Amino acid sequence: MSDFNEPLASLLRPKNLAEFVGQSQLVGEGKPLSTMIAMGSPFSLIFWGPPGVGKTTLAKIIARETGRSFIELSAVSASKADVKKVLDQSKEQKSLLESYQAPVLFLDEIHRFNKAQQDFLLPSVESGQIILIGASTENPSFEVIAPLLSRMRVFVLQPLTTEDLIAITNRALKVLKIKKIAQASQEFLLNYADGDARRLLTIIDNAYALYGNLKLSSLKNALQSKQILYDKKGEEHYNIISAFIKSLRASDVDAALYYLARMVKAGEDPKFIARRMVIFASEDVGMAQPTALVVANEVFDAVMKIGYPEAQISLAHGVVYLALAKKDRRAYDAYFRALNDVEKHGSLAIPLKLRNAPTQLMRDLNYGKDYQMYKPGKDKKLESYLPEKLQGKKYY
Repeated sequence: MSDFNEPLASLLRPKNLAEFVGQSQLVGEGKPLSTMIAMGSPFSLIFWGPPGVGKTTLAKIIARETGRSFIELSAVSASKADVKKVLDQSKEQKSLLESYQAPVLFLDEIHRFNKAQQDFLLPSVESGQIILIGASTENPSFEVIAPLLSRMRVFVLQPLTTEDLIAITNRALKVLKIKKIAQASQEFLLNYADGDARRLLTIIDNAYALYGNLKLSSLKNALQSKQILYDKKGEEHYNIISAFIKSLRASDVDAALYYLARMVKAGEDPKFIARRMVIFASEDVGMAQPTALVVANEVFDAVMKIGYPEAQISLAHGVVYLALAKKDRRAYDAYFRALNDVEKHGSLAIPLKLRNAPTQLMRDLNYGKDYQMYKPGKDKKLESYLPEKLQGKKYY
């Protein structure tokens, strides 16, 4: 890795907000994190976003700039005993030090902790004994228990922009003492990084270590490294799930099973896979085969009950079913056309005949007047129940 004793990504990790690149919605002047740091009073929170966008870096900056000790654990490997050790040490220091400041406990991939492990953290977060900062690539509302989530703020981090990635590239070039790289190399790096600073710096680091330059050919050859193509952090997380869904959509059973196997082999959370299958059942199969949603939900339930390794069998069962199912996106498309009108027109008045009329005053105002339930078998054209402005509109 380069000519240094540590990886380039670690070497270039920002030490403060002034050095941090990206996430201006959180760290810009007057924004939540910069305000919190300026006040010196950090609170427990969760960073939700894709890999390589600054979750770990921001947690370290918060601890450093507020004078707190920083403890890092990964929910993939940490046990309840590891967490207990941190909490016991914190409790002991609190009893000994008059000017005690709660440490920052950074829990990477917090969504991997089960309910019992999360419950164990709750009292310490609630009492302020620790400042818990979790990082997750998954929606916390699905993966973090409600009592813990209610005591933490969630901040959404976005993929880095092209400008952000160029700025980080320039910093790397300065460290490597490279004045400039070809436009083709720059474009290759930006496309490969896809909003992820860690991907960007890892390929730069590997190419420079192997070839001593960042020519396009060197960057492409460096991609042969398995470390870049997939690692425990899930660098290909979004690429593979995208290929998986698109294979299901195209009814390519073999490809869908292959990408499922890739995810299982890499240790992907089976709930993540099953959840995407439930979404797919409604979004892409829809009314063509409504039972697909039932099957997908049963697969999700099986995964929740049995876990790996047996869960892969249920996942494979569901994947074959969904891939072979007929596809119909009309319900999905119709809903979002309706949603577009809601956003476009706002709260249009509900037709009087459809309004609830629990009081005499409401009935006097013609609430519910002339409403008739549709009765099958009657040769009668159905009236539109849409607001007046949308009469005649067809979504489905």
